[in-house]
Order: sequence, then C-alpha cells, then structure tokens
Amino acid sequence: MVDDAAEGQRERLVVPDLGLEDVPLAVSLWLVPVGGSVSAGDRVVELVAGSATIDLEAPVSGRLVTWLVEEDEAVTAGTVLAEFEVGD
Repeated sequence: MVDDAAEGQRERLVVPDLGLEDVPLAVSLWLVPVGGSVSAGDRVVELVAGSATIDLEAPVSGRLVTWLVEEDEAVTAGTVLAEFEVGD
C-alpha cells in the first residue's frame, strides 16, 4: 500500500461496498484507540456482518484522530468510520 497523502493531511476510513446489502453491518470492535499510531495496512476496526467478522485496515500511516462511529453502531457502505492524520 502506498501513502499518497501528504504529512499532516487528514484521511478517512470508509466502509467499502462489501456486497452485503441484505446483511446488517455494525462496528464490532475498535482495535486502535483515538490518538493511537498506525502504519498503512494495520488492522484498525472489526465489522460484524451476520456471523462474519471483517477487518478494515488503516489507509495511511499516521495517527488515528477520531472515531466517527461507536462500537455496536450500525453502518452501511460509504459510512465514514474514522479520520487519520498522515505522518511517519
């Protein structure tokens, strides 16, 4: 994964289209706390869809600035889950 974002810039983590329109999707567990450092590709959050668990990865290296969705909250494709500040 290549970091195309400039240092200090903000990047969002968005729920991708998983093709699960008929299955409820929710945030199960945040794996990185607000303020935590991440590398691009690190697991950040677990989503649950029925009995399946789906891990989403950090889109960039840097720091997780804020969660925009709490655990157990329902989400859909396109929902912005978190914001990251790009850094080393």
